[in-house]
Amino acid sequence: MTILYSIIVVCLNAGERLQETVESITGQKFDNFEVVIKDGGSSDGSIEAIKKRYDADEKFHIYTQKDTGIYDAMNQAVKLAKGAYLLFLNAGDTFYDAYVLDRVTNQMTEWNNQGIKADIMYGNMYHKALNTVIYSYPEINDFMCYRNVPCHQTCFYAREMFETRGYDTAYNVRADYEHFLWCVYEKKAKIVYLPLLIASYEGGGYSETRENKKRSAKQHREIVVRYMGRKKANKYRLIMLLTLAPLRSAIANNKCLSKVYNKVKTAVYKGKKS
Repeated sequence: MTILYSIIVVCLNAGERLQETVESITGQKFDNFEVVIKDGGSSDGSIEAIKKRYDADEKFHIYTQKDTGIYDAMNQAVKLAKGAYLLFLNAGDTFYDAYVLDRVTNQMTEWNNQGIKADIMYGNMYHKALNTVIYSYPEINDFMCYRNVPCHQTCFYAREMFETRGYDTAYNVRADYEHFLWCVYEKKAKIVYLPLLIASYEGGGYSETRENKKRSAKQHREIVVRYMGRKKANKYRLIMLLTLAPLRSAIANNKCLSKVYNKVKTAVYKGKKS
């Protein structure tokens, strides 16, 4: 039987967070999936604990190999995955509930019946640290791609999106963003919105440290110029400044204000979709 989903988890000394992620995967009611765990050489006993519990499970493929960082680890994992669609969950992130893959499969079946074959399916995310749902924009356009793209924890990629090339590890903070734009502008991918909650995001990820935020901004500028051209990139940057994007970002990441902000944002998204 063809494996429908490869759920990829890369980790290094993730502790109990890895167990939490794995349990959210094994708890899925839809069972046509495999789990690819790619460990960078953990020394905290987390991988041994997973192997002890799941090594006999045919769904599990656990590998340990040195890597140069999270995106190199993801690239290694992709080469080991056999599913038609790939989803990346970081250690500490989980599926929103036990019916995520079931709902996604039902929606995909409906699209297939309409002759729609998605290269990327993306949905919404619950942010654990902020205790709020973050809704993705339901349409992929230039401005949306400039502002941000859906988190990889909410994106199901057809494996063809990684056959030509994987993540560009030169972008050590923004490689997932760069790869999404490559899929949009170079691969001309068919990208469809799932009106579903896919993942619960732990927060405080690799790209959110102060040092990596500076790297992220620099890499973002380079990537958007690469795919959109300098003129369009400068235009969107000006729009972001005029619409007080830094202030809105601060509000969105404030634990007290984020819930209200995201409710307003969601209403705007729904209004534009209608």
